[in-house]
Amino acid sequence: MFEIGNSLREARLRQGLDFPQAEQATKVRAKYLRALEDEHFEQLPAQPYVKGFLRTYAEYLGLDGQLYVDEYNSRYVTGEDEPPAHVRRAPSRDHRRFESNMLVFALAAIAVVTALVVVAWRVGSTRERDTVIPNLGQPATQVERAKPKVRARTPKRPRRVAAPKTAKLVMTAVYGDTWVEVRRGSASGEQLFEGTLEQGETQAFERRALWLNVGRPQNLRLRLNGKLRRLPGGDSVAATITARGISPRPAAP
Repeated sequence: MFEIGNSLREARLRQGLDFPQAEQATKVRAKYLRALEDEHFEQLPAQPYVKGFLRTYAEYLGLDGQLYVDEYNSRYVTGEDEPPAHVRRAPSRDHRRFESNMLVFALAAIAVVTALVVVAWRVGSTRERDTVIPNLGQPATQVERAKPKVRARTPKRPRRVAAPKTAKLVMTAVYGDTWVEVRRGSASGEQLFEGTLEQGETQAFERRALWLNVGRPQNLRLRLNGKLRRLPGGDSVAATITARGISPRPAAP
């Protein structure tokens, strides 16, 4: 058994590193790194985050990440009871009686509709017989009623939907914390946002063109003009975003 927090702190100090440097390299917020060194694991979102941050931080410091995860599991992780199975109750007598009444009502409604259809068919047949002229020698064309002429309608052309001119981008950290940098147009454009999106947090932007730099893009979900889009995989990805789509670019140094 060893002290998780003290060994992490000693490894960082031996290498002369500070928290901002570690945050930039690991993409884990400095307050979480400090909580790991102080063993204040309750300040992190949940156990899966603790294990992931612990492994990432230890390997960044040149340590065995799995060894630290195993030590955390042996000291802090406990099993949880399974939730009780849902018991389905049998339908009550009143409920069964209600279902029977509804079935009888439905059958009666079907019978009434069928009878109305039969009556309407018989009335229509009688009217057709009444229109026949007894003089069989008269041409049939003189007894037929003039039918109204139906003009053919020219089909309307579908309206063209104008393509959007701006890129409406909505970013959501779905699977974990993600470091994001957003600029107008290109990597040298005006900075619109820089920071870590915590899980569940959303940021939205609308410009003609955006430049995006993302650490851990697999944790991020993007919607461009209402459509779900994905970034290429990798530890760090940069891309230019317009209304036409997403174009990957070399990551910023």
